[in-house]
Amino acid sequence: MNRWKRIIAYIHTHRQLFLLLAIGGLYSLSIALSNTFVNVYVWKKVNSFHALGVYNLAIVTWQPLAFIVAGKIAKKIDRVIVLRMGVTFLALFFLVVLFSGNRAMDHLFFLGGLLGVGYGFYWLAFNVLTFEITEPNTRDLFNGLLGAMTSVAGMIGPPIAGWVIASSEKFTGYMAIFLSSLCLFIAAVVCSFFVHRRQSAGRFMLQRAYAERKKNKNWRMITNAHFFQGFREGTFVFIVSIFLFMATGTEKALGVFGFVNAVVSFITYSLASKYIKQRWRLHAILFGGVLLYASVFLLVFDLSYFKLIVYGALIAVGYPILLVPYLSLTFDVIGQSNHAKEWRIEYIVLRELFLNGGRAASILLFLLAITLFDAKEAIPLLMLIVGSGHFIIYFFVRRIRLSM
Repeated sequence: MNRWKRIIAYIHTHRQLFLLLAIGGLYSLSIALSNTFVNVYVWKKVNSFHALGVYNLAIVTWQPLAFIVAGKIAKKIDRVIVLRMGVTFLALFFLVVLFSGNRAMDHLFFLGGLLGVGYGFYWLAFNVLTFEITEPNTRDLFNGLLGAMTSVAGMIGPPIAGWVIASSEKFTGYMAIFLSSLCLFIAAVVCSFFVHRRQSAGRFMLQRAYAERKKNKNWRMITNAHFFQGFREGTFVFIVSIFLFMATGTEKALGVFGFVNAVVSFITYSLASKYIKQRWRLHAILFGGVLLYASVFLLVFDLSYFKLIVYGALIAVGYPILLVPYLSLTFDVIGQSNHAKEWRIEYIVLRELFLNGGRAASILLFLLAITLFDAKEAIPLLMLIVGSGHFIIYFFVRRIRLSM
């Protein structure tokens, strides 16, 4: 009984932290239900790697622009408002898909732009709120819990979505899943009304924060690392789901993949948040990066559904081991940078600009490769190149020196 009282007291003391976790959980469940299947939906409608690349390029090019606009709004008004705006744009994407039907495929760049703006507003606000609500001694716990919740969402979302879509006629299953995602985004907006308003004063000093890269080695190294994080994510975020669908011909396979990935990820996030201490951060980032790059080789030679499932399990181990210490390290670097209190929004925006710069470079390289060469031959080689992104992260973060 005393243990439960302590838990309840802890939650009450850190209720803003847990409210933010609830919003993150609803977002994760909505994305888990629909995100993987949106790319397959587009693929089934247009059957074109080029169109798929353009759609995802729109997401990662509009997203950094949205970050800049959202940063200015957050600086002058309030980040909770920005969070609501982000979720509203994401909900608008599903409304457009639901009510425009096949006509939506004629406007893929616009659709991708809606998602990009939604992601930009949401993640700017969420990351700034994470920085403000958490402390160095609670960041690993927060990132671990958020990762675990994301994993649980992954256990529930993809299997249900895959079964609903595969069991429905034509595209009615997709419409049902997209409607469910819309409802979850609305619930996230409702939760945001319980988060304390957090206003900021001063001008939006993005150029000054960027100039800190010349003076602050830690800041320069962490932004470089984020570019290479995005370099892998840009292409891998959509190509793996298409490989899965092409290998099996059914959305149920994506559900199984998502479930296996989520179960292993949940276990790993739980262990990572508990056992990866500050002194082991660099070792964990290196191990996670090596494992993530090694997993790429499963996708480039004699691809099969079994190898894809093994790949899903391996990245479910690698990502938590890398991301739990890496995200905490990122916020610690920002926290120890010049004018961190006044420029925290600018630092978050720049972090995302580098991350999405890497994603855009990856997708542009993908589009160039499939334009100049045969897609079946070019894509495996491309994956070996861009798949090294998380491994390269270590060679930047190992040069970071934090004051304890």
